[in-house]
Amino acid sequence: MHIEPLDDQGRHRLRSILRYDLPSSLVVFLVALPLSLGIAIASGAPVLSGLVAAVVGGIIVGALGGSPLQVSGPAAGLTVVVADLISDFGWAVTCLITVTAGVLQVLLGLSRVARAALAISPVVVHAMLAGIGITIALQQTHVLLGGKSKSTAWHNVIELPGQVIGAHRPGVLLGVLVIAILIAWRWVPAKLARIPGPLVAIVGVTIISVVFPFHVRRIELEGSPLDALQLPDIPDGEWSDVALGVTTVALIASVESLLSAVSVDRMHNGPRTDFNRELIGQGVANVVSGTIGGLPITGVIVRSSTNVNAGAKSRASSIMHGVWILLFTLPFAELVEEIPAAALAGLLIVIGLQLLKPAHIETAMKHGDLAVYVVTAVSVIFLNLLHGVMIGLALAIALTGWRVIRARVEAQPVGEEWRVVVEGACTFLALPRLTRVLASIPAGSNVTLAISVNYLDHAAHQAITDWRRQHEAMGGRVRIQGAVETGQLARRTMRDLFEPERPEAAA
Repeated sequence: MHIEPLDDQGRHRLRSILRYDLPSSLVVFLVALPLSLGIAIASGAPVLSGLVAAVVGGIIVGALGGSPLQVSGPAAGLTVVVADLISDFGWAVTCLITVTAGVLQVLLGLSRVARAALAISPVVVHAMLAGIGITIALQQTHVLLGGKSKSTAWHNVIELPGQVIGAHRPGVLLGVLVIAILIAWRWVPAKLARIPGPLVAIVGVTIISVVFPFHVRRIELEGSPLDALQLPDIPDGEWSDVALGVTTVALIASVESLLSAVSVDRMHNGPRTDFNRELIGQGVANVVSGTIGGLPITGVIVRSSTNVNAGAKSRASSIMHGVWILLFTLPFAELVEEIPAAALAGLLIVIGLQLLKPAHIETAMKHGDLAVYVVTAVSVIFLNLLHGVMIGLALAIALTGWRVIRARVEAQPVGEEWRVVVEGACTFLALPRLTRVLASIPAGSNVTLAISVNYLDHAAHQAITDWRRQHEAMGGRVRIQGAVETGQLARRTMRDLFEPERPEAAA
């Protein structure tokens, strides 16, 4: 067999892969390994299902996806949903739901509607992730203390004091040590920081637990890696609930993947994301992952940002990270059983709390969306994810509608004059406030009417014109300043205000 030699372009690409993508893939592999195990445990799924999803997400989405530098795998954002599905239907039916959700993602990608998912209010998505993060932290706090997570967030809260009193101290010590290492790792020197903090924490604490006489609960595997491969199963009825689960998994996985891809695009200057192709790649990966017993897959910002920061230049890094996880899982899976459960709980608490980002809260406050953020997060925590997101979206839409129809109308004296400010969308719905404020201005005074609106309808225009004519007839003077941001009708009515009808013209 004759092998064609590489041309200059091929040699350049190979050198780039060896120089940039190979080292990056090893870093991402070391980050993804403990995270995948922890997410599987937090979801109540078989432990190795997290590694199965990591392998499939890395190789398949890396090869087929539309975001070259994004890394996909099991994500914390779906743990609550998957845990509920496993509780309701069992693991085999959950795998079927993952497969069907993947098919739905492929259809959405082929329909070229991927960008529509980006229309969902970011504050709702951020609050959803914050709610999921707090839920994970509450659940895993019980595990760290030596117990088991409860069925609901409310029970996790009210039963926490009792769990603290009866805490298993060796496990608590190991879990707190993991948290301390992860927090301290932010301030280590740059050369040392190249080693992933999660890997250092889990490996270090596991070694301590083995060397010293720590009698703690450890991770339990159910058979070999090949035993972890499981075919999906068909549910016995409850098809409407299954369909709801499919839709929930597909939508959340799609939105999280696309928003993560947008974030990754901001981190590098390489090729931009093809959103429809990314959705197709995610869908194919979920079909494969569900078919062989893996967790649902999304684009994961933690691994993706690690990939970019480590210097990756192409999709080869994501693909190779999946290969490394596969090569580790086959011969070394039994090493996982040495990891203390409390250590992974400590890691998951940190991961959960990292989903609660102060920058997102600050942005929500800056734009007046704090109420949407808080209501969505609390609803996700104490109701469920689907109801929380729906409540958040409804509140966001209602708040946006209120801002659209509500104009800001204020009047205050400035020296010997009055200044009236009209901002927002000035429509007939604002007439009660508009006419009340204008009527409060003393007769015969000089007035500056500052108008900065994005819409001015006929009713509001007529009200301002009538008031101006009456005020000037009583000896006052009105000077109009301002502009309309959009809308031909609004601009025309503004010109009418600046050039009022003259009496002689009317005659």
